[in-house]
Formats: sequence, structure tokens, C-alpha cells
Amino acid sequence: MKKVLVASICLGLFVAFPSHSSAAAKKFKNCTELNKVYPGGVALPGAINAGGTTKQTPKYDKKLYEANKKSDRDKDGIACEK
Repeated sequence: MKKVLVASICLGLFVAFPSHSSAAAKKFKNCTELNKVYPGGVALPGAINAGGTTKQTPKYDKKLYEANKKSDRDKDGIACEK
């Protein structure tokens, strides 16, 4: 009986508080909007800027980059870098 109660509580917490990774990544309208939230842009993990040095460090997040990769003009794995 105790095991059933513990399992029920754990399941209830899992359903009530889903993991952050299941949420959809925000798709921004353009780089101006994206840079308000992420001043250095968003990047694939391990991406290296093809355009040289930047002033800001990007947010490394695969899902976020994939949602906004249309804004990666130089196709280096970093969207809206500054």
C-alpha cells in the first residue's frame, strides 16, 4: 500500500510539473525581437562564429536555435549574433 501511495504522489508531481524540455522553443519574428531577450543571439552547442569576434556571448540551445535558424544569415550555427 505504501509503494502505491508513493508512486501516486510521484506521478502526480510529474504531471503537475512537466519538465522544461518538453516546452516548445520560442520563435521570434526577427533579430531585433530575439536580441531583446538574447543579446548575443542563439546558437547550436559548439557553434563557432564565422564572422569574427562578437561583443556578446550567444545562448547555446539547440531547440531555440532550430526555432530561429531562419535568422542565421551566414549559416554558422549562430542566429542573430552581435
